[in-house]
Amino acid sequence: MNIKDRLKQQWKHFARLFPRAANAVRWFARIMFFIFLIDIGYLIGVWPQWKWFTEGDIPKSQFIADYERKAKLNPTMGRLRWQPVAIEDISIHMIRSVLAAEDSRFFDHQGFDTEAFKKAMEYNWERKRFIYGASTISQQTTKNLFLSPSKNPFRKWHELVLTWAMESNLKKKRIMELYLNVAEFGPGIYGVEAAARRYWGKSAKTLNEDQAIELAATLPAPRNHKPSTRTQFFLKQTKKIKRNLGIR
Repeated sequence: MNIKDRLKQQWKHFARLFPRAANAVRWFARIMFFIFLIDIGYLIGVWPQWKWFTEGDIPKSQFIADYERKAKLNPTMGRLRWQPVAIEDISIHMIRSVLAAEDSRFFDHQGFDTEAFKKAMEYNWERKRFIYGASTISQQTTKNLFLSPSKNPFRKWHELVLTWAMESNLKKKRIMELYLNVAEFGPGIYGVEAAARRYWGKSAKTLNEDQAIELAATLPAPRNHKPSTRTQFFLKQTKKIKRNLGIR
């Protein structure tokens, strides 16, 4: 008897002994299959035309569009600051700092860094609370560009699928370019060009090493920890990035 026939036999035996439980399992399986079909339909509906993202203008992310809508209804939020630029117009110090801060193996992995994920989970487990995630730059770019700011149980799954597809269709340089132009650097401040002009009064291309490090240190929690607040968390992040860059 093969494994398939054995499982069928065991299921029939279970259903005879526990008919109510077996019926509940059947209904649960049907519901989950129905939800799966709906989710597949959603993914098909939002699936990007990747050729539109391989080069050219930087698209407005879902987070930028969401902020823009809310700011129209609530003027106290402040205006949107977003000035997309080509990666050639971004300081190499900024690119290096972001890699050191967010994803040091960006150019080596295929969208997911299992080693970083393992280390983050071990760190969280030791401290009995969730402190660090392990999202790569690719995952963060996917989340910002294509997914809603609202959280739901399927968003991480959608992020994984879309990240895999993006890595299969876009070059690493383009993914970095997209990320640096849609990442949040403060309330209503999106992209490194807008951030450089807001905090330093200069273009992203002319950022020096210290300024780039401070912008990179803003990324984990841009609403509260940024160059203008200089919180303890922010200063700790700048020191961490300098260590990763080999700067004393």
